[in-house]
Amino acid sequence: MDGQWTSDKLNEALLEHFGYASFREGQLETVQQVLKGDDVVLVMPTGSGKSLCYQLTALLMPGVTVVVSPLIALMKDQVDGMKAKGIDATYINSSVTAREMTQRLNGMRSGRFKLVYVAPERFRNSRFQEALAECSLSLLTIDEAHCISQWGHDFRPDYLNLKNVVEKFPAARVLAVTATATPEVRDDIIVQLGMDGSLRQAPAVLVTGFARPNLFLIVSQCSTHKHKLMRLKLVIAKYGCGIVYCSTRKMVERVAAMLVDDGISALTYHGAMTDKIRSATHDRFMSDDSPVVIATNAFGMGVDRGDLNFVVHWDIPGSLEAYYQEVGRAGREGQDAWCELLFNYADIRTQKFFLDGANPTENDVHKLWQTVEESCMAEGEVTCTMNEWAGQACIKNSMTVSSVMAMIERAGLITREVMPGNRCYTVRMHSDSSIDGLEQQIKGLKKKRQRDESKLDKLLQFVYTPGCRHAFVLSYFGEQIEQSGCGGCDRCSEGTNSGGIAPSDEQWLVIQKILSCVARMKGRFGSKRIAAVLHGDLDEAVQRHALNELSTFGLLESWKVKDISAVINVLHSEGCLAQSPDVYRMLSLSDKGRKVMLREVADFKICWPEGAGTKKGARKNVASVDSVPLPIKGLLVSQLREWASKKAGSMGVPIFHVLNRKTIEAIAAATPENFTALEEVKGMGPVKVQRFGREILNIVTQHN
Repeated sequence: MDGQWTSDKLNEALLEHFGYASFREGQLETVQQVLKGDDVVLVMPTGSGKSLCYQLTALLMPGVTVVVSPLIALMKDQVDGMKAKGIDATYINSSVTAREMTQRLNGMRSGRFKLVYVAPERFRNSRFQEALAECSLSLLTIDEAHCISQWGHDFRPDYLNLKNVVEKFPAARVLAVTATATPEVRDDIIVQLGMDGSLRQAPAVLVTGFARPNLFLIVSQCSTHKHKLMRLKLVIAKYGCGIVYCSTRKMVERVAAMLVDDGISALTYHGAMTDKIRSATHDRFMSDDSPVVIATNAFGMGVDRGDLNFVVHWDIPGSLEAYYQEVGRAGREGQDAWCELLFNYADIRTQKFFLDGANPTENDVHKLWQTVEESCMAEGEVTCTMNEWAGQACIKNSMTVSSVMAMIERAGLITREVMPGNRCYTVRMHSDSSIDGLEQQIKGLKKKRQRDESKLDKLLQFVYTPGCRHAFVLSYFGEQIEQSGCGGCDRCSEGTNSGGIAPSDEQWLVIQKILSCVARMKGRFGSKRIAAVLHGDLDEAVQRHALNELSTFGLLESWKVKDISAVINVLHSEGCLAQSPDVYRMLSLSDKGRKVMLREVADFKICWPEGAGTKKGARKNVASVDSVPLPIKGLLVSQLREWASKKAGSMGVPIFHVLNRKTIEAIAAATPENFTALEEVKGMGPVKVQRFGREILNIVTQHN
């Protein structure tokens, strides 16, 4: 590292360029390591300041820093932030006009831009390759680096080409950053980038703590969409600004429509929208005062609102990595935030459909390769959508087509080019390639499927764990939580049991009937069969196993089966029932469940499913959403926010690029009377004071 960049000097640079008085955990070490000349793999939780690591480093290094970023909206957001700080940055992607593209490439060659954001697909473009070769590349930053690993939760084939880029620029440093990487994924990132000794020396691996104690984690068992909607409306009313994640585009539209019917406006965001509409939605979310967006996991990377107070999962995600990355978008500046998963076991079917699509059968691989080979041999190159390829190959799941296409490309059999604006691919076949590489990948299909199924199963274990949720997550990422109760999840908070209350006498009787039935079925059956026996359903399977002879047969015949299942699920989540780890998910009594059945747990509480077995007007038992305080309010805060919003509008940037929520509140609390005092407020600094200081002080003075 250049001798001038001591810790003190780096802190000065941080204050000058970003207005922060000190680094967060891991940031200083990362910047020092890269300036020293090392490659770095950085694992840092969402919301902990990963982007600052490469942004500040870029300003302190000569030449250009290229940042590989997976989403257009993320690039635009980051560039807007840099421009608001007076830093020259740009992005190059399919949304840029031909004329503007030429200007940006020329600016890249001349060294005008310190940071250039690109998608991984851009490295296939010959014009970009020429411009990159003519500029002085100091740092190659790979954002969301887990996308390069097939062990990661969001693998993207185009990231695999980055190994060639690393090889072409041996003098440039490499900084790979990710928020969700298990040790297995970290090792794979290093291998896929050729940093395992094959191309360059091994990188420094910096892992900061995954703990996010400011996030209140809660899982609510919801038997119906009506129940989910009730929970969601409570959260929106309490916390205002947040994200609601759905697993499919169809569900996004459905949830948004249900909210609109109840007079609640919400933005929508998913992959079927055009780039223009998605970009407009992103901009509105970043600029509106207290927006709510209903979205698939396509939304969220790079969203940096300091007042994002909640994340709700309407559907279960596919892995614990995806879940933790998505909830991590709330509470980015350390403020408390509410993170609720609305769980219904039936929702798992959607994730299993995705899992099937991501893990094709050997037969599907061969069918699609034969279709591609025949089409390309006849026409040279073929342009089709995934659905069109699926139809030609007689494959039902178009996701399977996408997965197989990626395999065929990795095997070197084809080249694909994304056609802008219409989500098609132009496919060209390599005449001199061998099918051996594809056969090698086919051999790994079974192992990959087992790995993906294990990830989903681990998330289900998180849902049903009777212990601390934060401890469960940290253990998954290789860390431990020191205290026995975190106080930041539904398992550990005072009153625990998902904010439940003591059962009524009627509810106690139902609980005992269910637990007694589970005990008599001796761990040989799952939730669905247990509910059927309690309901008194007499079918062939019941008779074959003589379940109709049990004393608990038909004890809840006046109930609906779905309501019985809902209570069974809640008892499972409360640790009263144990579940077998295999695919059959047989239920049996736990030690706690046996004590509850005998009413030996004096303080037992439960979050009773809405409407289950209750009459109209009966009390409802729902988890409280009051566990997390709202951000402070006040006249000065409102005035500063109104000014910042107008200023951001005039500059064409999101409000947080002018002042974020935490800085606004800090100014309101400090009420500075001069420039020196204003500069000492956390989140300000010389640059912002110079640009906005007089206007801010005028507002504070008028308020006082």
